Amino acid sequence: MTSAQSRDPETTAEALPKSWDPSAVEADLYQGWVDAGYFTADASSAKPGYSIVLPPPNVTGSLHMGHALDHTLMDTLTRRKRMQGYEVLWLPGMDHAGIATQTIVEKQLAAEGTSREELGRDAFIERVWQWKAESGGTIAGQMRRLGDGVDWSRDRFTMDEGLSRAVQTIFKRMYDDGLIYRAERLVNWSPAQQTAISDIEVKYEDVEGELVSFRYGSLDDAEPHIVVATTRMETMLGDTAIAVHPDDERYHDLIGVELDHPFLDRKIPVIADDYVDPEFGSGAVKITPAHDPNDFAIGQRHHLPMITIMDETARIEGTGTRFDGLDRFEARVAVREALAEQGRIVKEVRPYLHSVGHSERAGEPIEPRLSMQWWVSVEALAKAAGDAVRDSETVIHPASQEPRWFAWVDDMHDWTISRQLWWGHRIPIWYGPNGEVECFGPDDTVPEGWEQDPDVLDTWFSSGLWPFSTMGWPDKTAELDKFYPTSVLVTGYDILFFWVARMMMFGTYVGKLDASGFSGRDARVPFHDVFLHGLVRDEHGRKMSKSKGNGIDPLDWVDRFGADALRFTLARGANPGSDISVGESHAQSSRNFATKLFNATKFALMNGARVGELPAGEQLTVADRWILSRLDEVLAEVDEGFESYEFSKACEALYHFAWDEVCDWYLELSKVQVAEGGERAERTALVLGTVLDKLLRALHPVMPFVTEVLWKTLTGSESVVVAQWPTPSGAPADVDAARRVEDLQKLITEVRRFRSDQGLKPGQRVAATVDGLDAAGLAELRPQLDSLARLEGAGDGFAATATVEVRLSTGTATVAIDTSGTVDVEAERKRAAKDLAAAEKELAGTSAKLGNEQFLSKAPDAVVEKIKARRDLAEAEVVRLKAKLEGLAGR
Repeated sequence: MTSAQSRDPETTAEALPKSWDPSAVEADLYQGWVDAGYFTADASSAKPGYSIVLPPPNVTGSLHMGHALDHTLMDTLTRRKRMQGYEVLWLPGMDHAGIATQTIVEKQLAAEGTSREELGRDAFIERVWQWKAESGGTIAGQMRRLGDGVDWSRDRFTMDEGLSRAVQTIFKRMYDDGLIYRAERLVNWSPAQQTAISDIEVKYEDVEGELVSFRYGSLDDAEPHIVVATTRMETMLGDTAIAVHPDDERYHDLIGVELDHPFLDRKIPVIADDYVDPEFGSGAVKITPAHDPNDFAIGQRHHLPMITIMDETARIEGTGTRFDGLDRFEARVAVREALAEQGRIVKEVRPYLHSVGHSERAGEPIEPRLSMQWWVSVEALAKAAGDAVRDSETVIHPASQEPRWFAWVDDMHDWTISRQLWWGHRIPIWYGPNGEVECFGPDDTVPEGWEQDPDVLDTWFSSGLWPFSTMGWPDKTAELDKFYPTSVLVTGYDILFFWVARMMMFGTYVGKLDASGFSGRDARVPFHDVFLHGLVRDEHGRKMSKSKGNGIDPLDWVDRFGADALRFTLARGANPGSDISVGESHAQSSRNFATKLFNATKFALMNGARVGELPAGEQLTVADRWILSRLDEVLAEVDEGFESYEFSKACEALYHFAWDEVCDWYLELSKVQVAEGGERAERTALVLGTVLDKLLRALHPVMPFVTEVLWKTLTGSESVVVAQWPTPSGAPADVDAARRVEDLQKLITEVRRFRSDQGLKPGQRVAATVDGLDAAGLAELRPQLDSLARLEGAGDGFAATATVEVRLSTGTATVAIDTSGTVDVEAERKRAAKDLAAAEKELAGTSAKLGNEQFLSKAPDAVVEKIKARRDLAEAEVVRLKAKLEGLAGR
């Protein structure tokens, strides 16, 4: 490393550009880090390992604000650990996104006048790989723009050969253990894509539908009949029962009775089940086991027929009625009209707002459908995932999310893993010519003439293996030995159940089954910590969405404000489990902060700031000792924040220390010391350099670009990326220096307030005498007081026109000021009178509103509170301005 001690201050400062322009330096800085190999992990290193695997974004996508938050927090953690002396692996990659990717390519084929069926499976898969090569790299470029310090040499894709080997291996092991089976069950079905989809791919939306009540049984009130209500009239074609509560006396005599179906030659029995709520509607529920999850469960309990009435495209089929061939929405209307013709509609059709599941990809309402699929038996796997958290092998941050975790894993249903797609990991089940069924692993030889199952695995199956498949499992690798289990998983709480649970189930299963696969290490969980952050919302707290038009493109903010500003905005708002509200004003504030750091460092360099050994404490001024003591306190607070994943706490501490204490106070105090020259100036330069050195290093994980430019210029060293993490000096807190500087700040602030009230220009000096500094221990700080409060010594003819008394920690300081000849009294009197009139008008208006009972009875509480706050401010302003006018009256 090159020492900065002997460098010329002005030459050093001139090495910096005139102003901070992130767009001019970020790309080159990032490429320099990559070329230097700073982010490439060495699995053979003797350093302790620290690892994070990137939650793989979809290959079809681009980064949104949620991704930007994820990436910022992971990069912050890994950069800090690298500086702390760890061998860090942040492993990147992308998910093949089965449904989303296939949909994109199929749309391209349709535009070309062809289809995947016409191409054939192999040619279609080749076409998808071609699309991935041409269009699937968007996110990688965006990650570089954000400054992600990932190990690009280990970039992974869920369809890579190595990851495919892991998928086949674990499928066979679970199949052989009886944990994977094939069965006909109810699934979420996408008619548009003609495949089962996972729960996480179902988004619920409120839909204005119709609640229709109709009558089963006789139209004669004296004969057996029952009324049910539904929003899905078409499903009554698949009804196989009507359920009532066993204790509902209204229907006690009907239990066991069979009623005629209005359109089919089928009897509908009335059954009793505790699931039915007798207080809801008529207290009777139609049961369609093959088209509703709750009905399916009832059907299983009562051994009801499971009648499928729709094909894969959600058209009615197989009922033998006039409704066959209609799509589900056409049938909904046709069935209602046909029932009305029979006189079975017993209530006026009324609008009904209800929640309906929609396919995230196709945008259509999903259809619960009975289908033959492959399933994972989750009971034992979910228990192991739950026990790992109960036993603290994996710790969830914040702990408040643990109940949600246990509620999910302790009541998890079997997971359907097959998808009726072509793009994805094909299920490794083969069927022989004589009805044989066999699962073959990656090293097995498939007999000639056998045919593979046409379905592919749910994307979440392969991404559930991500923590260890990306490091070479099932082979024994140096990466697994060094970096597995991973240190922490960073992700949003909204996918706690779907992705995190699956990784925990697979990780605990593999760890228990084959610890030797991890070189015999204790690897029973995939990660030690799970940090769950909240959602990124707009500045009004609303969820970002395309429909609301309130989404923010993170790359737009990078273009306008710089990557550091985006990152600091997100990290500053990030606390475990809490949502983050951000708006453009936040990004602008962070951009201003980066500029403030730049200007402050440049100013310090121009005043000789350098890094070197600090003098003994007794050789330092009160201001020097104060800022160094505060630096220690802030570094300890920052460490505590980062270690507990309280990014907001760490960033707030750094922000306020940098802006409020270093820039607003110490730099100003140090000017006086530098101006003295000699040894005092030399010592001040060392303190300035030390404070900025450690501050820039502590800010680097969150704001890597501006800190790199400034730190390298300040120290002349290689890169802050590989610099040592700053730690407190170990010296006891300097309570005396803190007290004295706090008193000085209070005194200067009060004098400045007086000057402002008197209308003095900011740079205008006034003659003053000061008493009480000796008793307060501030005598040596008189030059700083004079400089920052713009005071000058009292000369001949001094006559105090005003006195400022300030109560300090030890006594009172009195500043007598002569403002004669420094203020245009008449102009100031007119300005104060005008301001007083405006304040009195505001006070009168707000008081009148608050005295109006009719207004108070209608206004929201929040509005009333705002008006009260305005009244209080106006009242205080009136008092201040009257006092000011009284002071001016005698001049």
